[in-house]
Amino acid sequence: MKYDVIIIGAGPGGIFSAYELCKKGSGLRIAVFEAGYPLEKRRCPIDRSKVKSCINCETCAIMNGFGGAGAFSDGKYNITNDFGGTLYEYIGREEAISLMKYVDGINVSHGGAHTKMYSTAGTKFKKLCMQNKLKLLDASVRHLGTDINYVVLENLYNELKDCVDFYFHTPVTDLECIEDGYRVRYTDGFADCTKCIVSVGRSGSKWMERICSSLDIPTKSNRVDIGVRVELPAVIFSHLTDELYESKIVYRTEKFEDNVRTFCMNPYGIVVNENTNGIVTVNGHSYEDPEHQTENTNFALLVAKHFSEPFKDSNGYGESIARLSNMLGGGVIVQRFGDLIRGRRSTAKRMEEGMVVPTLTATPGDLSLVLPKRILDGIVEMIYALDKIAPGTANDDTLLYGVEVKFYNMEVDLDKNLETKHRGLYVIGDGSGVTHSLSHASASGIYVARHILGE
Repeated sequence: MKYDVIIIGAGPGGIFSAYELCKKGSGLRIAVFEAGYPLEKRRCPIDRSKVKSCINCETCAIMNGFGGAGAFSDGKYNITNDFGGTLYEYIGREEAISLMKYVDGINVSHGGAHTKMYSTAGTKFKKLCMQNKLKLLDASVRHLGTDINYVVLENLYNELKDCVDFYFHTPVTDLECIEDGYRVRYTDGFADCTKCIVSVGRSGSKWMERICSSLDIPTKSNRVDIGVRVELPAVIFSHLTDELYESKIVYRTEKFEDNVRTFCMNPYGIVVNENTNGIVTVNGHSYEDPEHQTENTNFALLVAKHFSEPFKDSNGYGESIARLSNMLGGGVIVQRFGDLIRGRRSTAKRMEEGMVVPTLTATPGDLSLVLPKRILDGIVEMIYALDKIAPGTANDDTLLYGVEVKFYNMEVDLDKNLETKHRGLYVIGDGSGVTHSLSHASASGIYVARHILGE
């Protein structure tokens, strides 16, 4: 088989690359190879059984498939250069924002028309945060919700399937340079192309590392974010979330001068398990439909860890902490903040007596046996700091789920076109180590498609 463009991975970057190529590249032969399944076949067996721990499916339905790991997220598209990746360092700040807004328009026209755009611009909460040694980052955010996000993806697929050859459940085993382009190998054969776009996401980190090694593409170590997911009554943060929805707040700790930040805030949402390479961590979702909303809000508190030579395996460090949590708790551990401060583990009885009803079934335990002291001390400091702008955050019954780990791919050496040293081979999305969000990954896909089209 011979294609003009082959896209490896059907996450946000791959989807929006295909979208732009289809809309403006009439006559191009395009294929997408995806290790996972189509959207309608993405079902985690844990959701349909009494088993609550990962059974290590051949292909993880949560992390892989059409839509990528973001398919079952709460569908937040943050339009900002302040967080979510460093795409602007390659293409410029104005271009990055313009592309994110373009992606937003596509989402709106494909099912997200009745969702709301929030913004921190001009908000009174910036002053409130500054007065309490906190920093509120600038962003506009489109919240689709897990339910509407699914609808948008369905509509995009229905539009793309007539002009793109999708190969689902077809993991790419190898990528080779050939005389006039690239050869994509999979279990039952191979396909050739003139241009190749690699968009394998976070779940493809180990594959990406191997391909970069075989093609002699330089890389450098990225960071890993480690922390907990906080769950508390929604009313405690409602004055923030009702106006801003997603508030990215950064605190610099007094003890170690580390930055701790809020991440992925889910008003009236639920806490969920997430599987990465067989490791069970924690995440959060929220829905646009009021019928699916809860009385709780959840968000992550994360500390970014960068490592210097000779250590290079930042993801391995995060994995070791997550595996320890899995070993002690059989998966995710949950602890009341009051128990953590008193130096005792949470028990089933203490959880039942608490005022916050957990939205995820997790094992009561002691996070101080899992998280490094420096990280845990920073999280505790941050909770007390947030309590000043959202009184009640530091209540004894506030729940902490651990661990939450955000793995980032090593950063691939790319030029301003997101192209490797091999002409016609592009690496986009979270698999590049350049983007860390739905909006940045999607924008990178549009950008590369336009470059291929000569725009």
